[in-house]
Amino acid sequence: MLKNDSSHVLTVKELSDYLKVHPSTIYRQLKRGRLPAFKVGSDWRFNIESIDRWRLDQDVFKSM
Repeated sequence: MLKNDSSHVLTVKELSDYLKVHPSTIYRQLKRGRLPAFKVGSDWRFNIESIDRWRLDQDVFKSM
């Protein structure tokens, strides 16, 4: 049986709080295809582990 652990999935608002950016920044990055995300109906959702990996990848690009 799969455990339904939704604490690892964030909404746009939760992600904007987590990253300390405005929700419009999240939507802009989604439009450009720059964030790992998936849709549930018409709403975007974000896996926290994927976001953390994405953040680390961004730091690597900046240091190059």
